[in-house]
Amino acid sequence: MPLPPAMARRARDFTGPPAPARPAATVVLLDPETFEVYVLKRATTMVFGGVHAFPGGRVDPSDRPETIRTDWPERLGVPGEQARAVVGAAVRELFEESGVLLAGPVGEPERTVGDVSGPSWEADRAAVAGHSLSLATLLARRGLRMRDDLLLPWSRWVTPEFEPKRFDTWFFVALLPAAQRARDVSGEASSTTWISPAAANGLTMLPPTRTTLRQLRSYRSIDDLMLASRKRNAAVPIMPRVELTADGGAVVTLPEL
Repeated sequence: MPLPPAMARRARDFTGPPAPARPAATVVLLDPETFEVYVLKRATTMVFGGVHAFPGGRVDPSDRPETIRTDWPERLGVPGEQARAVVGAAVRELFEESGVLLAGPVGEPERTVGDVSGPSWEADRAAVAGHSLSLATLLARRGLRMRDDLLLPWSRWVTPEFEPKRFDTWFFVALLPAAQRARDVSGEASSTTWISPAAANGLTMLPPTRTTLRQLRSYRSIDDLMLASRKRNAAVPIMPRVELTADGGAVVTLPEL
């Protein structure tokens, strides 16, 4: 897969040492009715600007949900405290960037919260995005708990070493809750859209995004997708390998996935 010219230049000019890869989380939001996924085109002022991506971002110090599933450390390949942070970041970033909240009433394990697009909810979402309110505090105040059981771990990608900003990113799949809708609220995107995994070929994407969509094309039902997630290994990091070409460019190759 050819790299964009700017990335190819960074790969050619890189002499090391690599920057540390910061933990991050991203969520592939899937509409169970249409099997389409929600993507944002990152604003040019953002890291990886101009590319289409899923909602997500780096882990924040406030990402410490009190209770998560006990198998997350094993599924993500990190100790318990870090697993809590990654899961918390996934739910928070999805809420910040799409307005979709994976949560439900305390004491009602099968229910998800309804519409969260009203003025009061939007004020809370903006406060979470602005770091004046933690997601844990918001949930407690509204009598809700995080529904981390709605996150399906999918893969783990590490930014190549030549990039000045690098991330160790866990990818999750989540189904859009029935009473909610995704909205362009993040301020970090120039546009948003729903697309089928098969319709992404003409969009500019980084290898992890494109590979994930290619993988999702194989599934025809939500049950198949959920079964596949249980069998996948999201603990082993994947780092694309970059090879310089004679014409001054660079290509990225991926391990067999």
